[in-house]
Amino acid sequence: MSGNISANWSSVNAACQPLVERLVADAQALQLEISTLSNGTRIVDAGINCVGGLEAGRLIGEICMGGLGTVTLGTNSGFATWPWSVNVHAKTPVLSCLGSQYAGWSLSHKSEAGKFFALGSGPGRALAGKEEVLKEFGYKDEATSTCIVLEVDSFPPIEVAEKVAKDCGIKPEDLTFILTPTSSLAGVMQIAIRVLEVAMHKAHTLHFPMDKIIDGFGVTPVAPPGGDFITGMGRTNDAILYGGMVHLFVNATDDEARDLAEKMPSNTSSDYGRPFGEIFKAYEYDFFKIDPMLFSPAKVIITNAKTGKSFTAGELNSELLTTSFGL
Repeated sequence: MSGNISANWSSVNAACQPLVERLVADAQALQLEISTLSNGTRIVDAGINCVGGLEAGRLIGEICMGGLGTVTLGTNSGFATWPWSVNVHAKTPVLSCLGSQYAGWSLSHKSEAGKFFALGSGPGRALAGKEEVLKEFGYKDEATSTCIVLEVDSFPPIEVAEKVAKDCGIKPEDLTFILTPTSSLAGVMQIAIRVLEVAMHKAHTLHFPMDKIIDGFGVTPVAPPGGDFITGMGRTNDAILYGGMVHLFVNATDDEARDLAEKMPSNTSSDYGRPFGEIFKAYEYDFFKIDPMLFSPAKVIITNAKTGKSFTAGELNSELLTTSFGL
């Protein structure tokens, strides 16, 4: 890993703040509900007590990417029975995907009222700078306001808001939480938009030099909501594991590019071959028991920008996608 990978990285918070304000300003049209906690922290509900929608999810996906990603809806999923797809491109893929979008901040609170747990994603991570991946890249953003996206079906307690604001070095009233349950259209959309991030995280897990990744884009089907958290989570994972396609451009040797292509797809995992919901249940709903190599796009293309050679690996699995989506 190059020590100066983040030397020219821009501010993800500055880039995405206009998108956050647009989301709030257009809340009624986007079928969202806006509220505030008693400490002033703003809550954007994208599907718990309101409908939420695909366009809301698209904007939330771009916010997750630190304002450095472009997301569009399309019809090139590669599946005749489920044509709808989302197309994702990041201006600075390592920063956008791993520096902002990756759900790497573990947030929890336990009280007499119950337990709250969520993984936070979005530009607030770069303000707090607590995660090892951010320390590895040497990146820490500066801003006076920020937002965090939570994939949850309940509102966060005020204690979590206070902790996030403190860790980010901002006032609670300058923090926005965006809530995206997997049972909502906004929720399934923002997860589909993670197809490129999943590939970037897999490359990092494989110890590929991240400073050699110069660009990339991805496409994946948008899963139908599952009606409940577990079903929704299974379908959204399957959309990427069995239907996601990613194309990365690297400045590397052909051997490095070929090796990355061969090791990246989900079908290299020992857990490949069943709907994610079944896998999750078999491991007693413990994510950490699942083979980490499973979390990958179904198919990848790695192009070496130095030589012009491309290497393709993996496969789309329409049978498993059909089973998962209940078609």
